[in-house]
Amino acid sequence: MQQPLVSIVIPFKNTAAFIKACLQSICKQTYENWEVIAVNDHSTDNSKELVSEFCQRDIRFFQFNNTGHGIIPALQKAYAHSKGQFITRMDADDIMHPNKLQIMVDALLQHGEKHLAIGQVSYFSEQGINDGYKRYERWLNQLTIKGNNYTDIYKECVIPSPCWMVYREDFDACGAFNSTRYPEDYDLCFRFYKNKLKCIPCNHILHYWRDYQTRTSRTSPHYAQNYFLDIKLHYFLQLDRDTEKPLVIWGAGNKGKNIAKSLLEKGLHFHWLCDNPKKIGKDIYGQRMQAYTLLTSLPNPQLIITVANEDAQAFIKSYLSKLPNISNKAVHFFC
Repeated sequence: MQQPLVSIVIPFKNTAAFIKACLQSICKQTYENWEVIAVNDHSTDNSKELVSEFCQRDIRFFQFNNTGHGIIPALQKAYAHSKGQFITRMDADDIMHPNKLQIMVDALLQHGEKHLAIGQVSYFSEQGINDGYKRYERWLNQLTIKGNNYTDIYKECVIPSPCWMVYREDFDACGAFNSTRYPEDYDLCFRFYKNKLKCIPCNHILHYWRDYQTRTSRTSPHYAQNYFLDIKLHYFLQLDRDTEKPLVIWGAGNKGKNIAKSLLEKGLHFHWLCDNPKKIGKDIYGQRMQAYTLLTSLPNPQLIITVANEDAQAFIKSYLSKLPNISNKAVHFFC
């Protein structure tokens, strides 16, 4: 039976309260042929000492210091020291299900290269999980159970991070951790998509996300909304924009304005629509807001939807479904 080495890369900084539980969950894995490459990103607590204890007890643990600053240089450092045929990432404040590695390894061995093993996720927190995170968890798991994660890639990060595993050769083909774009997990998600790695459906919860007030995704400016929009637009223009079709933005809120401003800065033409009668006919950034009914006269338009309200999205989907000149593949929800 094949037992390929799995490299688990872990950047960490000031996670002394959680990292022991994280590493213990790795030790409890039913799949045993793994290595942990942990990189200390200038911690000022005793995280480093806690990791050192695992290194002393188990030869599968390795620890290095980040020579740069931040998650991306730490990931690059870890990957440079990894040796596994399969690559995965772990966050120092999360916990693995005991069968996580085994299920992912089996999935990759069964499906082969050009595939991405993923798993369902579950949030946990001492303070409880808010409705927004619960919705995101449900939405992401619904995609993962079918393996059609890329269908909603412009909404949010559709590859559960850090709950993926990939062949090393495929990871290198996707650029590994070389990209300097933040949020780094969302950027990697787009590079998996760009390189056509197929998501392997999974109906098991394999990863437990810990939520707390000071975690990086809540506090770092690299995870602000404008970074997400920049990544979405960058890859949309690179991967999915059809220049033969008129480009349309639907929505005049903050996200719509940011997208419109970016397109104008790039010198790209677009139509800007909304369903708010108070905004229709007004000029924003020198661009005239038009009624959404303009869509009936545009030949095969391509749409970016920036409306976040669920009821409004339902109306938009219903309206677009009745227009014969618009296909589902030409509609991209950016929120």
